[in-house]
Amino acid sequence: MIPSRTEWQDALILKQGKENYEKISRATVAVCGLGGLGSNVAISLARAGVKKLILTDFDKVDVTNLHRQQYKADQVGEPKAEALVKNLREIAPYVEYESHVEKITEENIVSIASEADVICEAFDNPNAKAMIVNAVLEKMPEKYLVSASGMAGFESANMIRTRKVSDKFYLCGDTVSDVNDGIGLISSRVMACAAHEAHAIIRILTGRLDV
Repeated sequence: MIPSRTEWQDALILKQGKENYEKISRATVAVCGLGGLGSNVAISLARAGVKKLILTDFDKVDVTNLHRQQYKADQVGEPKAEALVKNLREIAPYVEYESHVEKITEENIVSIASEADVICEAFDNPNAKAMIVNAVLEKMPEKYLVSASGMAGFESANMIRTRKVSDKFYLCGDTVSDVNDGIGLISSRVMACAAHEAHAIIRILTGRLDV
C-alpha cells in the first residue's frame, strides 16, 4: 500500500524537521548524467523530498552499469532518463520528475536546467565535466553547482571529501583518481562520492553553505 501524500510528508518532517523539509520541498535540482553518480544522487534527493528533479542522460542502460547504477536487470536497453524515473516513482511518488533523453551541450544547458536551484554535474567523461562546469559558471552564475572529480579505484573512501571552490561551486571526490588511468569504477566508492554530492545539495537547499 502506497502511503498518502500527507503520510509521506509527515514522515519527512519527523525525520528532517519542518523547517528543513519546507526548504527542500520547494527546490528543483537538475542532475546531469545518470550513471553511478547521478542515479544515486537522484535517489537520495527524491528520498529527501525535493519538489522536482530534472534528469538528463542520452545513454541507455547497459549490463555493465548494473553493478553501480540504480537500474534493474530488466531495464537493460532502456534510456536511462526514462528507466530512472520509473524507479524513482516507486521510491518517492510525490516528487515531480522531468526527463530528457539527450546529450547536454553548451547550447542546451540553459534551456534544460534554467528552472533548477542547484545543478549537479554527474558525468564520467572529463571533457563533459569541464564543459558543463564552464557553461554553468559562465551562463548561469546565479545557480549553485555541485560537481565531482575522482572516485575510481579501491583506495579508501575517506579520501573523498567536499570542497567549496567558490561562492556557489562545490566539488566532491578525491580529485586524483581517474577511470581513464585504467582504474575501475567500484560501486561502493562511486556511491560514496554520490552521497557527498547529494549531501552537499541538501545542505545548500537548507541554507548550510559551508563545507
